[in-house]
Amino acid sequence: MPMAIDSDGRNDLIEVGGLRVNPVFHGFIEEELLPSIGFDSATFWAGLESIVEELTPVNRKLLQHREALQQKIDAWHMARRDEAWNHDEYVRFLREIAYLREPGEPFHIETTGVDAEIAEIAGPQLVVPVSNARFALNAANARWGSLYDALYGSDVIAEDDDRERGGAYNIRRGAAVIRYAAAFLDRTIPLDSASHADVASYEVDESHKRAAIVATLADGRIVQPQDAASFVGYCRNGRRWSYLFRHHGLHIEIQTDPGHSVGRDAAANVSDVVLEAAITTIQDCEDSVAAVDAEDKVGVYRNWLGLMAGTLEAVFDKGGKRMTRRLNEDREYTGVDGKPLVLPGRSLMLIRNVGHLMTTDAVLDANGDEIFEGLLDAVVTTACAQANRNRSVGLVNSRSGSVYIVKPKMHGPDEVRFTDTLFNRVEDLFDLASNTLKVGVMDEERRTTINLHECMYEVRKRLVFINTGFLDRTGDEIHTSMHAGPVLPKEAIKLEPWIHAYEDWNVDAGIRCGLPGRAQIGKGMWPKPDEMKQMMDSKQAHPQAGASCAWVPSPTAATLHAMHYHAVDVRQRQQQLASRQSASLDDILTPPLCDPSTLTAQTVQDELDNNVQSILGYVVRWIDQGIGCSKVPDIDETGLMEDRATLRISSQHIANWLLHGITTEQQVRETFARMAEIVDGQNAHDAGYRRMSDDVGNSVAFQAACDLVFKAREQPSGYTEPLLHRYRRQLKASLTTQQS
Repeated sequence: MPMAIDSDGRNDLIEVGGLRVNPVFHGFIEEELLPSIGFDSATFWAGLESIVEELTPVNRKLLQHREALQQKIDAWHMARRDEAWNHDEYVRFLREIAYLREPGEPFHIETTGVDAEIAEIAGPQLVVPVSNARFALNAANARWGSLYDALYGSDVIAEDDDRERGGAYNIRRGAAVIRYAAAFLDRTIPLDSASHADVASYEVDESHKRAAIVATLADGRIVQPQDAASFVGYCRNGRRWSYLFRHHGLHIEIQTDPGHSVGRDAAANVSDVVLEAAITTIQDCEDSVAAVDAEDKVGVYRNWLGLMAGTLEAVFDKGGKRMTRRLNEDREYTGVDGKPLVLPGRSLMLIRNVGHLMTTDAVLDANGDEIFEGLLDAVVTTACAQANRNRSVGLVNSRSGSVYIVKPKMHGPDEVRFTDTLFNRVEDLFDLASNTLKVGVMDEERRTTINLHECMYEVRKRLVFINTGFLDRTGDEIHTSMHAGPVLPKEAIKLEPWIHAYEDWNVDAGIRCGLPGRAQIGKGMWPKPDEMKQMMDSKQAHPQAGASCAWVPSPTAATLHAMHYHAVDVRQRQQQLASRQSASLDDILTPPLCDPSTLTAQTVQDELDNNVQSILGYVVRWIDQGIGCSKVPDIDETGLMEDRATLRISSQHIANWLLHGITTEQQVRETFARMAEIVDGQNAHDAGYRRMSDDVGNSVAFQAACDLVFKAREQPSGYTEPLLHRYRRQLKASLTTQQS
């Protein structure tokens, strides 16, 4: 029987074998998780202990090797501080220390048992903090979205000519939405010699073996889609009809309803156009959440379990009404062959675990040390997923029985191999077939980028995802090259050859290693949730670049971004890109350095203002309210979706400029004090907000933000988690003391 013990001042930890377990976490496992999956308690705890005992030393050595490599790189740069940049010598050095590996023989990944949403369908991908039940459900349900609503509520439709969004339904704005949607249909599922805008009615012709859709125009002509095979199904509920089409693997539903407030006055009574939108969703345990202790981790795991079991609910007030959100059911149609056609009503969900660095107080090992959080994530999120794998009907996630785990912040092939070993051990614990656990490798660390071929090889039998991300990748670039020299301003870094080569290198490597048809190649987030017109004008570049998915910040953005995948046939584009010359490794290995003489005093101050305001705006919510991802106004009042990746690049950037004398500690501290007042003003509407500028010396959030800059160079790999966790724990402890 487990027994209470005393450890590190706590007398309520529970001893299970050689582990010491936080009682809140223990209660979740014993009372919620294990009963829901019918798994034996003794087997679970013994398996976890075995994994911890075996893999903790390996994990620790990998982290030590990271630091050893970084120290060698720092020393190399410092020894050549006054010399001209010698690129060839630098690359030779990286090979000598095995930071850069020689790629092995060409190969194709061998992943099997992959759902179509990952292997075959290109489309938007949402990333959402699983700690927020409402957001998690919204994202999972964003598989289908109303194009009318997305257009009406966003700036894609301009608010000129009396087409404002606010207040009651605006008929002029609604008409503009209908015209936009009809033009989209004309481009995507065009009719023979006619426009969807001219249709008076749609009907299903069931007189033949294969049902067909016919459209009667206002002039009486009857036309059909140019591609008859694009029509795949329909359903009827009274006078309401839904006509289902498929294009580039994505579904489009034209809904007609003469009784609908929009449909009754619209041509053909079209009440909406519904798009298949967020094909996949990453439910995130990592950068977008603030989980610093056992209680927080239980909240994260409980929501993931609820998603997998189909029981998660979110109750909230909206417009003065009490609402309950649950997972959407599947969508049922009659196929053109007359047989039932059922389509998933939810995104295929992946779970992002934490990386290899952090530890958690949820469980202590036999030495009384916190265990690595990544080990616990792998075990518990897989256990939660069994609640879905045990389902044969209903809210099924993976129809192939796979569990999809995205693994971030791995540095190079050895760390990826470690993840493969970890997943093997977890599969053994739950008696799962080899490679049931699929892995997504986030290409956001420099050592992973330049060794991506070898990283993918290490997980070639379970790989389902690679991606790129400017923020984390740039943060790691700055930290790795910290002593090479001062870096450019952030906006200028985006224009450097290395970032473009990195983006192309990722796609080139993915295509070369056979990901198309088996795995996703992804691109990063659109950060401005209120700037949808800008997104529509620019984000088509991601599928055009060969990405089969790209991150968007909201269900609305997913619906709009889906149109880009109708404009670009991603599989065809990947076939075109397969023959191009691979991106330049030399470009990737060229740090984005600047000539300090080109930086004016105003340029430096503007950059500091931007970085410091961003840091404070994010950190104050993280520390004081435990919010890991939110829309944070930038210095120009533009709302940006931010998580820890934003913090990493901003803090490393200032640290670099401090090191190289571009700025001074005094200037940075003065900027922090001034920006604290601005951030306080931006949050004045929040009743629960704690002001920083009134007493910066006693503001835990302000002190955390300052440390993230002034202690940035000593942070492992430039990560922000160690400091954030320390200060958040400190604040939670002080609040507990005050309440007691």
